[in-house]
Amino acid sequence: MARWEPDSRGRLREAALDLYGERGFENTTVAEIARRAGLTERTFFRQFADKREVLFAGSEELEAALVTAVAEAADSVAPLDAVAAGLEAAGARLPQDVGIARRRQAIIAANAELRERELIKLASLSAALAAALRGRGLEEPAASLTAEVGIAVFRNAFERWIEPGSERSFAELVRDSLAELRAVTAAVPAPAR
Repeated sequence: MARWEPDSRGRLREAALDLYGERGFENTTVAEIARRAGLTERTFFRQFADKREVLFAGSEELEAALVTAVAEAADSVAPLDAVAAGLEAAGARLPQDVGIARRRQAIIAANAELRERELIKLASLSAALAAALRGRGLEEPAASLTAEVGIAVFRNAFERWIEPGSERSFAELVRDSLAELRAVTAAVPAPAR
């Protein structure tokens, strides 16, 4: 086996997605992933902490893109518009190949442990987003509420983006989801105080 192989991370990810799809996440070992990729287990562990991280690698970059865009939005921008900018920036960190995202999501949906890990990731994104909004001067509970709404928009746009036959960009779907949210909230009068 060669000492250096190009794109070992991508090859490991592809091998893992194939095996998880064929055999299930829980029935796949790191050794099998490495063998399918033509690499060693040692190479696997240089790239990923464990076999779950093949599916969740890049979460830190996604969060950083989200938070940075929110923090850098002009002061005059409404909090929800700052969140929209953050969601679009985070969306740019998603795989360029929507097929990979579809496969990843199907594997996560089929495993309770992975669904829980996905929810933890989304909760972490929400907490980071709320902190960025507080950094812009938005007080609680508005910061946390806006962050949760932002994550709901993210999930809605993501689910629509990975639907078979979908040809719209993630950014377009974020804008559509926000427009739908604004239309719904504009049509519902606020409760009397």
